Amino acid sequence: MIIILYNYLGVFMLITSLDNERIKGYIKLKDRKYRKKTNTFIVEGRHLVLEAYKKNIIKELILEKDSVLPLDLPTVYVTYEIINKISEMDSPSDVMALCEIKESTVVGDKILLLDGIQDPGNLGTIIRSAKAFNVDTIVLSPDTVDLYNPKVIRATQGMLFHINIVTSSLEDIIKKLKEKEIPIYGTRVDYGMDVGCLKEKDKKRYALIMGNEGNGVREKILDMCDEYLYIDMNEEVESLNVGVATSIILYELNK
Repeated sequence: MIIILYNYLGVFMLITSLDNERIKGYIKLKDRKYRKKTNTFIVEGRHLVLEAYKKNIIKELILEKDSVLPLDLPTVYVTYEIINKISEMDSPSDVMALCEIKESTVVGDKILLLDGIQDPGNLGTIIRSAKAFNVDTIVLSPDTVDLYNPKVIRATQGMLFHINIVTSSLEDIIKKLKEKEIPIYGTRVDYGMDVGCLKEKDKKRYALIMGNEGNGVREKILDMCDEYLYIDMNEEVESLNVGVATSIILYELNK
């Protein structure tokens, strides 16, 4: 059902039915397959919506009745019941947006490759650190957690909109990077180099590969590396969370 109402902007339409086709489409975007099929995703919360707006990827604003966000965009007003159904959060925001997924390609000389990262929080942390430490492009293997998973989006705090991110076969990307003579750094404790010992010339151009939380980087990917790096730390600590480890290495590479 659609109701005609008035606010400070004038006449607007309020959708009140969960059976509305547009609303059904929003709800389906909880599914990764539907996001991929439609090349769209939902962003929740004012901060993330404004970050998406800066990159000109918003197709429609979705506002709860009586909410205000004065952006020059097509706007859909809905009830709290509908907001609650669209949302993935326990306490839904009154501001959402339907955003467009834009295809990209690898650019720059500082590339981060992620091999099968599964935890949304880890991916979000890594994206924020990559932006903080001046990575040009992030490449996600096809089996990495979906970039547009709502938990990933929230964990990035909007930084996914401000860094180039590509999903591709790592093998194919590495071959192309080798043609450009960009050194490929893997992460391995055995036979590796302390990342803190890298020379300045070795930090100007690089591709760093970080791996899955449980299994690390796949052997066939490690075999394609030019050098292996490790973090010098207390021997009583067996390993670090991949988000933490990636942040430390990128910090060192950015020095």
